[in-house]
Amino acid sequence: MMQTYSYPTSKQLLERALKVIPSGVYGHLGPVEGSMLPPSAFPFYASRANGAYFWDVDGNRFIDYMCAYGPNILGYNDEEVERAANEQAGLGNCVTLPSIKMIEFAELLVDTVHSADWAFFAKNGGDATSFALTIARAETGRKKAIFVKRDYHGVSPWAKLIGNAGVVEEDVSHNLYVDWNDYQALENLVEQHPGEIACLMACPYSHGNYVDNELPAADYWSKVRALCTKHGIVLAIDDVRCGFRLDLAGSDHYYGFKADLICFCKALANGHNVSAICGIQELKGTAASVFYTGSYWFSSVPFAAGIATIQKLKRIDAPKLLREIGQKLTGGLVDVAKSHGFHLNISGELPLWYMRITDDDTQVLHQAWIAACVQRGVFFTNHHNHFLNTALTDEDIAFTLDVADDAFKAVKQLLPQYA
Repeated sequence: MMQTYSYPTSKQLLERALKVIPSGVYGHLGPVEGSMLPPSAFPFYASRANGAYFWDVDGNRFIDYMCAYGPNILGYNDEEVERAANEQAGLGNCVTLPSIKMIEFAELLVDTVHSADWAFFAKNGGDATSFALTIARAETGRKKAIFVKRDYHGVSPWAKLIGNAGVVEEDVSHNLYVDWNDYQALENLVEQHPGEIACLMACPYSHGNYVDNELPAADYWSKVRALCTKHGIVLAIDDVRCGFRLDLAGSDHYYGFKADLICFCKALANGHNVSAICGIQELKGTAASVFYTGSYWFSSVPFAAGIATIQKLKRIDAPKLLREIGQKLTGGLVDVAKSHGFHLNISGELPLWYMRITDDDTQVLHQAWIAACVQRGVFFTNHHNHFLNTALTDEDIAFTLDVADDAFKAVKQLLPQYA
């Protein structure tokens, strides 16, 4: 059996943080959110990161398959990206006027993204999705919007459901919901609200938490595109998670259709804080008419980092490389599970795959295996899709498979009913 990690410093820091920060660590990383169960198996604070790895405050090294929940696509501290960012930092970052880097970044995105005639920059994915919804309402003069159940579009009240803390009925009173891949239900919903729907917002494929991910049916997006065009509905694609991992031209291009608006963040600048919304020419004037800004939205360092990131992603053909890495990794994980008599289901797209051990509906087995992997230096989480970065090596994959094997052995000892 491999030696397992312990986290005394992380635990001490969590106790310290709880005194001054709600829950100590919030969001997905919070000890009660569900992605990190049991909490005792996971570190809470990092000390540094490089390439495909991060180290926690206790000095433990992890191969990071969460990639900062998506932003790390080239490896932490990528030399080319950091050089560009540092050069721009020496000239200025947050200044009263925007830098020429903003124009250069927008030009690059227009040249790269299939559906982009223009680009607008903000900070978070939720900034981009909120702007998309606002543009659609401004363009159409309509109030209602359709969303796919289980899709995640950020933490603004409009993007949540009644029952979430602080969300009131008025926040979501114009929201309509439909099941993924159910085109007929979508068409029926549109017909039930003639002339009322401003926007249909969806992720390129269904990659919700706690469920197997699901790809679009063969004709789903072509039919959705035609439906939106027919009824004057703005089709907005939330490419915050998938963007640049499936297709550098956008995930709408990957699936063979053209969005009206498309939202990016995460992998856009390899961890530097910027998001973008791109759109078709017909919506450019409407976007310009909406007052939407933030104090840090002209920061030029992330623009420089974004330019370097996109240029390198193109040069190395990152989507192809990530699919190859994903095939090696997930195929190996499935084989390791099978060698122990378990069934590991891989779903979604390989550059950001979802996995679930199917032998136990309670998910206790899955959580125990994930925890054992983490304690041996492979950072997975329980019920969220995982991400790949191009810094991963064959040696990293081999180590991951060794850890997975040892973790299954440990689980059989911990849970003898599955032995």
